[in-house]
Amino acid sequence: MCHHRLRRLCQGAILVNAIPCSLLYPSISSAFELPRVYSQARYQSSFSQVLQMTSSTKNEEKSYIDKLALILINSKREQLVARSYGRSVYYTPGGKRELGESDEEALTRECIEELSVDLSTSTKTPTTIERYGVFEAQAYGKPEGTMVRISCYRVLPRDAELELSHLVKASEEVEELAWVSSSFDKEKLTVTGIMILEDLKERGLID
Repeated sequence: MCHHRLRRLCQGAILVNAIPCSLLYPSISSAFELPRVYSQARYQSSFSQVLQMTSSTKNEEKSYIDKLALILINSKREQLVARSYGRSVYYTPGGKRELGESDEEALTRECIEELSVDLSTSTKTPTTIERYGVFEAQAYGKPEGTMVRISCYRVLPRDAELELSHLVKASEEVEELAWVSSSFDKEKLTVTGIMILEDLKERGLID
């Protein structure tokens, strides 16, 4: 399974993909646990955010928005999400790479800009940034066929992650930060946000 792109055309012709890390990043072990593929039927109300993709568009070339995100889990086994000004839904903190940036450099910059923390210097415990997984879905608020592909990372060791969880605060770019569990209202999350939250639950990382 790790050597094939996972794809499911869900009822109602909504396409949601999870991309194997070993395909996009050959250096990642083929044993790496993959993000799940979620169907519309499982989250019927939450996918009201997504534009329906008809069979005539499924073979058309799609455009992709490539992003990075930080998955941060606190001591209560809750995930950190953020909400921008003027938006009603929460997303996993992060953003786009700038020209010439590595993933680590881009993620560090985005966390400074959004969460007011530096992943490399804010904690007393030395940190390592580790890839978690890659999630892909129809981009929230974008034209039909515009997909977002989010490479997610975690901070290790756990002591460093817990330190960061006490240090993060909303910057001027972010209206609100929230800690959420798997019972959080899915209508208030982007589609990729739902996928990430449910994957964390499946792996036993959040309640």
